[in-house]
Amino acid sequence: MEGNKLMAAISYIWILFLVPLLAAKDDAFARYHANQGLVLFLVSIVLGIVAIIPVVGTIIAFVGGIATFVFTILGIINALKGEMKPLPLIGGISIIK
Repeated sequence: MEGNKLMAAISYIWILFLVPLLAAKDDAFARYHANQGLVLFLVSIVLGIVAIIPVVGTIIAFVGGIATFVFTILGIINALKGEMKPLPLIGGISIIK
């Protein structure tokens, strides 16, 4: 479980959500955190696109970027503690089954 905690924590660092999907594909804990990492990754891409919109888009992207950073820290902490706690606002989204 210790190795999977680290692997799950890595999944919150942008595109590194792929690491637990490839290295621990049969572990439900790692897959759960990889899903959360994938959702955060997609949110950050959408925020990058929204940032192109003058003024309002920039403000939304800035606030969303701060939220994404906080969610990343929360996800890493949850993974290292061995918890499968959903992230606020986006934790209910399941892409990886």
